[in-house]
Amino acid sequence: MNNNYYAILMAGGVGSRFWPVSTQDFPKQFHDMLGTGETLIQKTFQRLSKLIPQENIFILTNAVYKDLVFRQLPGLTDRQVLLEPAMRNTAPCILYAALKIQKENPDAVMIVAPSDHWIEDEAKFTQNVQQAFDFCETNDALMTLGIQPTFPNTGFGYIEYEQSSNKAIKPVHQFREKPDYETAKSFIAQGNFLWNAGIFMWSAKSVVKAFQFHQPQLFELFEKGINLYNTDSEDLFIAENYGKSENISVDYAIMEVSENVYVLPAEFDWNDLGTWGSLYDKLEKDQHQNAVVNARTLTEDATGNMIRTKADKIVVIDGLKDYIIVDKDEVLLIFPKSKEQDIKQTLQRVKDKFGKNYG
Repeated sequence: MNNNYYAILMAGGVGSRFWPVSTQDFPKQFHDMLGTGETLIQKTFQRLSKLIPQENIFILTNAVYKDLVFRQLPGLTDRQVLLEPAMRNTAPCILYAALKIQKENPDAVMIVAPSDHWIEDEAKFTQNVQQAFDFCETNDALMTLGIQPTFPNTGFGYIEYEQSSNKAIKPVHQFREKPDYETAKSFIAQGNFLWNAGIFMWSAKSVVKAFQFHQPQLFELFEKGINLYNTDSEDLFIAENYGKSENISVDYAIMEVSENVYVLPAEFDWNDLGTWGSLYDKLEKDQHQNAVVNARTLTEDATGNMIRTKADKIVVIDGLKDYIIVDKDEVLLIFPKSKEQDIKQTLQRVKDKFGKNYG
């Protein structure tokens, strides 16, 4: 294990498209979404710990999830859990973590990874991260892992890399916003576009320098606390200052405006597990193409459904095709897979109608 290797594991999101399982009080990263016996955050932590010392894996999360984090990852120390007192997107929390890590180890290289992604070939993942770390240790680089697109997905941003490059790690030409279907098809046809998975690698030195140059106000705000990081006064400084930071993503803050951005096309299977449909795609199916988590099922003329309940619940389904069926506590969701992007809005309508926070 290399003691200069660090990870920042992002675990503050709500995951409202996985309602009713994922709620504001108990979001998807803390659930066993795949029925494997491990929650998503536990799987991500274990995956990262194959390359990175466990004590060097930091969790970035909202203050309200502190107890959930320690309950699911009981080996953590207070030093490893960075609590956001306000929701300010990804740039402020990444800068805070990078300054804290750089103070502890000026030679640190780090990966920033979401806590709720599904990666099948973990050996390939580890190999790709090692490749990126080797590059970041010897170059002033901001790196990302890009995913080879398998179809013209309109739900992801894309990374366009320099087509003329014949090296494994490629200079990024530009980041592209989520496209419409025809644009996504043209991206894939060109052959030098990758899905943006939001997985970043860099040295502490390089990322701090990028923030200092491109986001001077944000940098100044967090740099003021440098003498307090890794001391008993850190929490008070963050509580008093974090809310003053701009609400901005790391993509907009530094990645899209920097010159020294590189991408490594990933060699592992990846799924962002952003919706019930994406979970359905990754799960094993029965002979009728139904994906089932926890339930015991009796189906008739039922195909292509995503079914999830508490353990061992008996579910009888007749005549449903391509539906999401999720039973949790007071809520039963029966919803067409084709409309899964509307679940977030449906949750708001449920709150408005029933006057109770079901999400």
